[in-house]
Amino acid sequence: MKNISYLFLLLSLLAEIFGTIGGFGSSVFFVPIANFYFDFESVLGLTAIYHLSSNLSKIVLFKKGLDKKLLINIGIPSVLFVILGGLITKIFMNSFLELFLGIFLVSLALLFLIKKKLIITPNKRNAIIGGSLSGFSAGLLGTGGAIRGLTMSAFNLEKNVFIATSAFIDFLIDFSRSFVYYYNGFIHEHDLKYVPFLIIIGIIGTLIGKKILNYIPQEKFKQLSLSLILIIGIVTLTNVLLK
Repeated sequence: MKNISYLFLLLSLLAEIFGTIGGFGSSVFFVPIANFYFDFESVLGLTAIYHLSSNLSKIVLFKKGLDKKLLINIGIPSVLFVILGGLITKIFMNSFLELFLGIFLVSLALLFLIKKKLIITPNKRNAIIGGSLSGFSAGLLGTGGAIRGLTMSAFNLEKNVFIATSAFIDFLIDFSRSFVYYYNGFIHEHDLKYVPFLIIIGIIGTLIGKKILNYIPQEKFKQLSLSLILIIGIVTLTNVLLK
């Protein structure tokens, strides 16, 4: 079709596959990729719409693994703070915030990969703090899944439980911020041509990711998630420095 970047769609598929395997959603890959093709406001709008279908797919495929307690402790503060983050998006310099997020993700991922026995205490307080930070980051920068992934990894969840719970929280976040981004004027008519493709990619990428996940041993799952977060941080930093 006219003026459609097929390379962008291919990269979006890869983002969905890796996001499914990592358990924290594709936005952590999708946002840095989309920044190379669209202005930041369009990236936020597309990410929210795209993720609604993507996370619905994960909820259907992994629905038996939902952790209701974490859904409440992480999900409620995530929704509240994604609204706050989305509303103040226009106030802050996006490049500074992206740089800060990249440094934060790289530092924390390296810390947990090197100090393998060091974990966040799996309690209600840390779950609420992690949910608040991930929601605020999602509203402000378009991606907060990696922060939520770091928080949830402390609870050493079985991989299907991890993915199902993370996807449900992500769906609530995307549903909420879609209205905020629409209010901000971030959902542009000329970008909507990509939405049908991204919806299909979200479903296919989730299916492929689930198939691959069946071959990943449980003991390696947490290390894989942290490695993917490290890559996300590096890509974010690279994207900021190249601008």
